[in-house]
Order: sequence, then structure tokens, then C-alpha cells
Amino acid sequence: MAGSKRSAAKVSEDDTPIGPTGRPYRGFPTPPKLDGHGPARIISLCNQKGGVGKTTTTINLAASLASYGRRVLAVDFDPQGALSAGLGIQTHDIPTIYDLLLDGKRDPHEVIVRTRVEGLDVIPANIDLSAAEVHLVNEVAREQTLARALRRVAGEYDVILVDCQPSLGLLTVNALTASHGVLIPLECEFFALRGVAMLIETIDKVRDRLNPSIELDGVLATMYDARTLHSREVLERVVDAFGDDVLETVIGRTVKFPDASVSGMPITEFAPEHAAAQAYLRLARELVARGAVA
Repeated sequence: MAGSKRSAAKVSEDDTPIGPTGRPYRGFPTPPKLDGHGPARIISLCNQKGGVGKTTTTINLAASLASYGRRVLAVDFDPQGALSAGLGIQTHDIPTIYDLLLDGKRDPHEVIVRTRVEGLDVIPANIDLSAAEVHLVNEVAREQTLARALRRVAGEYDVILVDCQPSLGLLTVNALTASHGVLIPLECEFFALRGVAMLIETIDKVRDRLNPSIELDGVLATMYDARTLHSREVLERVVDAFGDDVLETVIGRTVKFPDASVSGMPITEFAPEHAAAQAYLRLARELVARGAVA
């Protein structure tokens, strides 16, 4: 079915360039300014495979949405703390998401850190978070711990992005239970496809048992290299499998991402004219156009 859509697009949209996903490569309008902020829509960036671009996407999507006037809270929900480091936040001797999970009476404002990007705040994480699952096991309604914490600040933000760890354990289930939507970054590499069915199954279970309103906001192809047949074939399979759930924006592979991370800056600030920075700005516009973000 997706293949027929691609063929039809080539015939009917002769003067419109065809994008990497095989669909007409449309532009998305600049989002209109908001009259006010909140309540936030919570989106988890989730994939149990590591190294697919979850943290890079969380950082740069958050910064891109902030540049369009959205108030954004990024939640580092990975014990590796890569999101915090990628935004230049030192996580030693400060309260983190771990403290928020273990102490239900703690004010989330004590944990939120402002970044150098206007409109973007972070709840940081460090290695302490690796012990959270053990502590939460015996808690009542343990899957809803994160949701309870975020509920107290959701009215102050337009979107909350949760950077999940590469697993389908209790922390990830907490993130999915708290979320309105899920964004799946998917590396354009064959083995990255294998675990997605398990992730979709987990999302379905959470929808059935814990969070009936959760939606799949999209599958984002990352680390795409148009020069290789392998990347093009994998992306074609992704579109065949997920159809319109595959976002039109595709994130290419570039060495600029690690350079930006080392500098503790989003690529939209580190190299704003670079194609990768423009791709994340386009992703932000696409999600607003799709209604995933206000």
C-alpha cells in the first residue's frame, strides 16, 4: 500500500521533489505564536535499542520547539545522563529525577534546571537513576510515579519530552504511562527494525492496562545516508511497515552531532545553518502541523 502511494506521488506531483520517504517533500509552515502556555502534551522518545538517536532528537527537537516560542521541559530519564550532559548540565550534587521519583512530596521546581536555550528547561538525571526500578518495585501504583510528578508542572509548559533509556523496563513503562504520545527514533539500519515490533507491543499493553489515551505520534528515521543502498532500503521497509506514521522529516548522519554534544549545545545553536539543524527545525514544524504539539 505504501509502495502504491509512492508511485502515485511521483506521477501526480511531477514538479514536487520526492523526499527520502518516497512522498512529496512538502514544507511545513512556521508555527503561529501561542497566546499562553500549557497544559503540556507529554511525549516519550522511546526505543529499546541504544544508539538510534533518542537523546540527540530530544535535545534538538526541544531546542527547535523552544525557538518557535514553545515552553519545553526535557526530562532525562536515562541513568547515563546523556541528555543532561548534551545540554551542558553538571549533575553532581544536585537533585535529579531520581529524587523526584523517590520523594513524592518533593517540589518538582527544586529539580528543574534552566538551560542556556531560552524556553527550554531540563529535569536532569545521573547514574543514581539506575537504582530507581529497585526502589519502585514495592510502591503502590508504581507505573504512575513519573506521571504524578510531571502533573504538578505540566500547566507551565507546552510540551514535555521524556528521553527514555534503551530498555522496556519499569522506567520506560513509567514514561509511557505518563505520556500522551510516543515518538520512535529509528536508525536506518537493518537490525534497528527487529525490536520495533516488541516496542509497539509494549505500547499496546500500556494502552490496554494503564494509559488508554496514549498515541503513536510518529516514527522518525535517523542516521539516514542517502548515498548507501542499505539506508534507502531500510527506510523503504519502514514506510511499508508504518505508512503515514513515518514522519516526512528524516535526520541524516553527520559528525556535527557529537561535536555539538561535546560543546553542551543543541545543533540548532552550535551550527544553525547546518542541514541537520534545519532538519530538526523542520521536525518541530511537522509535529506542530500534525497536532502532536500545540
